[in-house]
Amino acid sequence: MSADLKDLTRRMHGATEVLRKEFSGLRTGRASTGLLEALTVEAYGSRMPISQVGSISVPEARMLTVQVWDKSMVKAVEKSIRESDLGLNPQPDGMLIRVPVPELSEERRVELSKVAGRYAEQARVAIRNVRRDGMDTLKRLEKDGEIPKDEQHDRGEEIQALTDKCIKEIDDMLATKEKEIMQV
Repeated sequence: MSADLKDLTRRMHGATEVLRKEFSGLRTGRASTGLLEALTVEAYGSRMPISQVGSISVPEARMLTVQVWDKSMVKAVEKSIRESDLGLNPQPDGMLIRVPVPELSEERRVELSKVAGRYAEQARVAIRNVRRDGMDTLKRLEKDGEIPKDEQHDRGEEIQALTDKCIKEIDDMLATKEKEIMQV
C-alpha cells in the first residue's frame, strides 16, 4: 500500500466535481436544467433523479419545463420540485410541468449564498479528509520502514501542494457562484 498521488488527486477532484454539481443546482435567477437535475423523486419503489422520469428543458430565460414520460409520475415530480428548497412553484399541465423561475429577492440571494458557502465547506472537509488519509499512509509506510523519512517528507509536501490547489479551486468556485447569486 502506498500513498498514490494519482489516487489522492482523483479523490480530491471528485470532491470538486460534486461541488460543481451542487452549485449548478443553486438558483441564480436564471433558468437552468441544473436546478432540477439534482432533485430526486420517489419512483417505482426507489429514489431516482428527475431526469430519469422526464426530460428537463429551458424554453425561455425564466421558465423550466419537465416533460414527464409516465403519467403516474407527474404528481411525484411536482411534489419533489415544490418541496425542494429552491422556492419554485411547479404548474402541471397534463404530462408537462411548467416551472416559472421567479426573480430572487435580496433575502433569498443572501440565503442562497449561505447555502453555497456550506456546500463549499463540505467540499473543503472532503479534500482535507483525503489529505489526512494520504499523510497517515505516508507515516505508516515510513514507520514500517518501506520508505525513508526524507521521501515521506517530500511526498507529504506534494500532497499538501495538491490540497492547497484544490482548496483554492473551491474558494474560486464559491466566489464565482456568490457573485452570480448576488447579481441582480
